[in-house]
Amino acid sequence: MNPALQQLGYGPRDRVVIIHADDIGMCQATLSVLADLLDGGLVSSAAVMVPCPWFPQVAAFCRDHPTVDMGVHLTVNAEWAAYRWGPLSTRDPASGLLDAAGYFHADPPTTWQQADPQAVATELRAQVTQALRAGIDVTHVDTHMGTVIRPPLLPAYLAVAREHRLPLFFLGDAARLRAAGLPPELVAEGEQCGRELVAAGIPVFDALAALPLDDPTDHVTVAKRIIDGLPPGLSVLLLHPAQDTPELRALAPDWPSRVANAAAGRSLELRAYVRQAGVQVIGYRPLRELLRAHS
Repeated sequence: MNPALQQLGYGPRDRVVIIHADDIGMCQATLSVLADLLDGGLVSSAAVMVPCPWFPQVAAFCRDHPTVDMGVHLTVNAEWAAYRWGPLSTRDPASGLLDAAGYFHADPPTTWQQADPQAVATELRAQVTQALRAGIDVTHVDTHMGTVIRPPLLPAYLAVAREHRLPLFFLGDAARLRAAGLPPELVAEGEQCGRELVAAGIPVFDALAALPLDDPTDHVTVAKRIIDGLPPGLSVLLLHPAQDTPELRALAPDWPSRVANAAAGRSLELRAYVRQAGVQVIGYRPLRELLRAHS
């Protein structure tokens, strides 16, 4: 059984899920939908992209709503062709964090190949520090595009979580790591890292699922299938919600799916389905308090 769930009072067959809104602050369309999602009671946590243009307004929202379960979506890539952002901590090309135009690289492999791990560590600390200084009660850290959850950047990710005594998203199950397409050497490393985190009292997740970004069709039905398939243990269900706006349509080719993600997150039908399925929905805050109580 997942040790964190056991300490929180759950049983070995309980299915516990964090329903999580990613990419908040990437653009205005992600923020305008957030209050509706949180008020609806289905989405239980979110994470902000600190280097992005709408971060200050997300911070203002969090100051006005101090119980919001908001983490930092650690960001070292800027994937859109016409809408870019860059690091907080440096403009030095020697850091390896910058492309030729001075923004983050568009894709994770380029970042893995070129970024100085120490520069990444400095950048991740800067993002968490910025969020805290802006008045966000940061509940956790996770990773945009999965970039910092893999070598050679994984140590920086682990370090910033430990420095601030924050839970982090980490999937330590070997079978699920293989299913995600990781090569054998990374699966072995991930499984070992998961064991070390558990030994240190840091919660580790058993499963990850996400609403699609490549097909906007009936995300309520898709989410129901995901809920039905959740295993016992601690899972995350990712949404990338956004409101349908001219801005969103201009920057994100996958905008229809993001809008469909948001519709599912607001769905009363889906909220009732989750409750009837016996799935327990929590946020990251109980995991943070558990971690801090044992450190």
